[in-house]
Amino acid sequence: AGAPAPGGAALRGRAAPMSFQPILPLDGYVGWRFLQKTLDRQQAAASAAPQQQRDEAYFREKIASITSAEALVADRRLLSVALTAFGLQDDLPNRAYIQKVLESPAKEEGSFVSRLADRRYKQLNAAFGFGDPYVSWNQIDDSFADRMIAAYRDRSFEVAVGTQNESMRLALNLQRDLADLAAQDSSELTRWYTILGTGSLRAVFETAFLLPSGFGALDLERQVEILQGRMAQLTGSDTISQFRDPEAIDTLIRRYFLAGQVKAIQDNAGAGSGALTLLQNGQASLRGILG
Repeated sequence: AGAPAPGGAALRGRAAPMSFQPILPLDGYVGWRFLQKTLDRQQAAASAAPQQQRDEAYFREKIASITSAEALVADRRLLSVALTAFGLQDDLPNRAYIQKVLESPAKEEGSFVSRLADRRYKQLNAAFGFGDPYVSWNQIDDSFADRMIAAYRDRSFEVAVGTQNESMRLALNLQRDLADLAAQDSSELTRWYTILGTGSLRAVFETAFLLPSGFGALDLERQVEILQGRMAQLTGSDTISQFRDPEAIDTLIRRYFLAGQVKAIQDNAGAGSGALTLLQNGQASLRGILG
């Protein structure tokens, strides 16, 4: 309440610590739909923010001169753009760890980066190729900076959204990463394991299906079985490949926001009968979605 109405002036952003503040006047799925309708304008406003423009220009100017992981982590400004492009901005202080990730030979069985569950580190490693003895910096094509900056813009916008509404950030992340995962040439089991090993994706699935806090303590095979069963109830299919279809992703996101609201009511159910009534209504809505 009290947020500016959507429009050109409002969507240019306001001064904030991150130099851009997204407009998120509503919570839940209704708020998500508003964000989707204004996404292009809000993302354009974020990209036009002066600090982001300066960081992008610096990256374009300097990145070609970086020929080692040590040189990259020594330049905090370059490293910030690179890490943010992969959703790893929180690792900016962990330079020694990131250097180890970048220098690890990904194709060598048992290497440091190959043993990491979080695929974002593998993607970072592959993008720069510092750990691959058969790849030199000169082999990275001219579009490298363009691809990195495009990813940086997307992730920076998600970070800005997350400062106001973490659920919205996770939904944006899911919208991109789940579609990418569905398109990958890998087995369904591998895709499910990727979801379980990716914190942002796991959080959405666990919330969407109202799974208990002890769910992660189960064997991985059992976790996959449960998620497949819940997904089949929701969409009629237990595959990740179904998320090549944007409508399937929207079905999961709608369920995620509704379940999140129900969980919030459950957590505060002792506040009074009004909350309990809302809880009952929310649970009925969930049963309706499940059919």
